[in-house]
Amino acid sequence: MKRGRLSRKTVIVGAGDVGGAFAYALLQSGIAERIVLVDVRREQAEGQASDLAHGLPFVPPVEVRAGSCDDYADAAVIVITAGARQKPGETRLDLLNRNILIINQIMDEIVASRSQAVIVVVTNPVDILTYAALKRTGWPRHRILGSGTVLDSARFRHMLSQHCGVDVRNVHAYIMGEHGDSEVPVWSMTHLAGLPMDTYCPTCRRCGDWAREREAIAAAVRNSAYHIIQAKGSTCYAIGLALVRIVGAVLRDECSVLTVSTRLEGEYGLKDVCLSVPCVVGQSGVLRLLEGRLREEERRALRASAAVLQKTMAEVSLTGEPG
Repeated sequence: MKRGRLSRKTVIVGAGDVGGAFAYALLQSGIAERIVLVDVRREQAEGQASDLAHGLPFVPPVEVRAGSCDDYADAAVIVITAGARQKPGETRLDLLNRNILIINQIMDEIVASRSQAVIVVVTNPVDILTYAALKRTGWPRHRILGSGTVLDSARFRHMLSQHCGVDVRNVHAYIMGEHGDSEVPVWSMTHLAGLPMDTYCPTCRRCGDWAREREAIAAAVRNSAYHIIQAKGSTCYAIGLALVRIVGAVLRDECSVLTVSTRLEGEYGLKDVCLSVPCVVGQSGVLRLLEGRLREEERRALRASAAVLQKTMAEVSLTGEPG
C-alpha cells in the first residue's frame, strides 16, 4: 500500500565512516530534500554535517544538518548505520548482543515518535539485526529491510564484467542468502544481455576452465570485504552508493528489484529468518518478493545459509541482554 506524499527527508543514524560516506553520496544524488545525521556523539554528527554543508554550492539543492531522535517523526526513510566496535577480549556473540541493544533502543525511539518511515538497517550482522528490529517493533515486514546483499550483488556484477570485458550495466547477477560467508551466487539467474552466463562464458575466447573460474569469481566476491578491511580498515564508499540505490528506490517509488534482506514467510521454503532475495522495493519498502526458479544445488545452499543465521539467532538474546 502506498503512503501519502512525505517530504523526501532521510535520517541517517550513525555518523561514522559508513554514515558519512552514504550522506556524501546522497548529497550529490539530488534524491533527498533533507539529510539529517543523528549520532550519540553529537559532535561527530555536527562535524559531518558541517563538512557536507560546505559543499552545498556544488550539488543539487538540499538541506543537511545534525539532528536528534525528534527528526524521526517526519522522516520518509531512516537508515541505521550505528553500531558498536569489538572490544579486546570480546566475543563475536558479545558484540552482537551489544548491537542488538543499540538497534532496540533506536527502534524504541522510532516507534515512540510515531514515524511512518521505511527503515533500512545497515549495521552488521545485517540479517540478524533486521530480524531483531522487526521483532522489537512488531511491524509488518515490508517496513523494515536490511541492506542485505545489494553490495555483494554489485561486487558480483563488477567481477563478472571484468571477466567478460563488458560494461557492468549489461551484467545482471544476484547474490542471495546471508550477507556473509554463506552467501549464495545464483548462477541460474546470471546473464549478459539476456544470454545466460553459463552459456556465454564457456564459448568466450577470454575464458579458460569456466567451472574453475566460476568458483574463483564467487570466492573473490565473498572475500572482497576482508581484503578491503585489511588494506584500509573499513569499507564505506561502495556501501554508501548501494544505500543511495536502496533509498532512491523508496523515495522515488521506483519499484526496483534489489536483493535486500527481508523476513521470509514461506518463500523458497524458508520461514522466520531474514536474508536476501530479489525484492521489489518502492515507497512502502518491500512491495513483494520474487521467488525465482533455482537449481537444486542453489536451493540447498540457500537453506544452508538460512541455517547459519538461525543457529546464530538461537545463541543470542533478541533483547541484547545475556540469556
